[in-house]
Amino acid sequence: MAQITQRTTAGGEPRWDVRVRVAGQVRTKTFTRRRDARQWAAAVETSRARGGFVDPRLGRMRVAELLRRWSEATAPAKRETTKVADDLAVRRWIVPTLGGFAIAEVTPGDVQATVNAWSRRLAPRTVRRHYGVLRAALAFAVEADWLARTPCRGVKLPAVPPARRTRLSPADIERIALAMPERHRAVVWLAVVTGMRWSEIAGLRVGRVDFGRGEIEVAEVITRGAGGRLVAGPPKSQAGHRTVSVSQPVLAMVGAHLAARGVSRDDAEALVFATATGAPLHYSTWRSKVWRPAVAAAGVDGAGFHDLRRANATALVLVGTDVTVAQYRLGHADVRMTLDVYAQVTDEAHRAAAEALGARFLPGPPEQAPAPAPTRDARAMGLRALPQAAGQQPT
Repeated sequence: MAQITQRTTAGGEPRWDVRVRVAGQVRTKTFTRRRDARQWAAAVETSRARGGFVDPRLGRMRVAELLRRWSEATAPAKRETTKVADDLAVRRWIVPTLGGFAIAEVTPGDVQATVNAWSRRLAPRTVRRHYGVLRAALAFAVEADWLARTPCRGVKLPAVPPARRTRLSPADIERIALAMPERHRAVVWLAVVTGMRWSEIAGLRVGRVDFGRGEIEVAEVITRGAGGRLVAGPPKSQAGHRTVSVSQPVLAMVGAHLAARGVSRDDAEALVFATATGAPLHYSTWRSKVWRPAVAAAGVDGAGFHDLRRANATALVLVGTDVTVAQYRLGHADVRMTLDVYAQVTDEAHRAAAEALGARFLPGPPEQAPAPAPTRDARAMGLRALPQAAGQQPT
């Protein structure tokens, strides 16, 4: 509670000191009248009860200093890729515009003006990410009792246009794989069958592949850190650490791939997909030298590697996979992400729905027999013409 003490100055005048503890430190404010001291002390206690009291002197902290403290406090919980992105936002975009402001002086209008300035130079998605960093730092100040209320209120952000997506058919995927050098084809088939992200495939080690049980454990990813160096670490969420079942034809391809590289299945720490020297693959290099030429040759120029994961998710919907199973296989931490996938209507599902409704409500027998129910085998997952590994019998 606020404590009020009376004292007398050297000139014999009465003074009343109000002492309060804020953020672990004792702060004192002096009044010449007892009534003013009591009123201020009561206001402090009311604000404290509402969670809104801060020492005005703490509000003089500059935004640049707040960002430094926030970065240090949150660094242990961040992945390296997140640190790099946050540091870039702070150094190049937030500090140059708001760094010199006292945190208590920043208004919603200042934040909106900053967002508007960014929007004239940056893509909407990038603006939203930089704003997220600023908002997180100011929320950190509120939690630390350095700021009573965040100025990130009612800020209008630029709309993000829908991401350009390419719907890859089984035939598209087959053409892409066949257009690649043979040593890279297993990457495509594994990605579309499991839905694994590039970082998860790049970080896959031989010891995580159980050829006998037909399973792959996703336990490590390789991402790009500061200076473009590759960094190995755990998946970004607990849900990302998972074990997925894989069809035997694809596992046979992985085994043939390792044999062609001269890598033993007993070498648990070896990367499944690597350079000629065994080093991790750089996505930017692989994309420019392997992926883009293949998609161009396949006639689906513009498709991204992540479209393989989308093809997998679409196939999960089409084969009637339970949403909780799909969430687990895709490594989604939030089921809403999986439900968003399920809400996307594909051409094939749309046609099937139209035919089913027509057969139900129109008189007379349907002109064509309904298509057979999809199955859960490798073909239903988008592998209409999955190549067989040497010596492997079709299943």
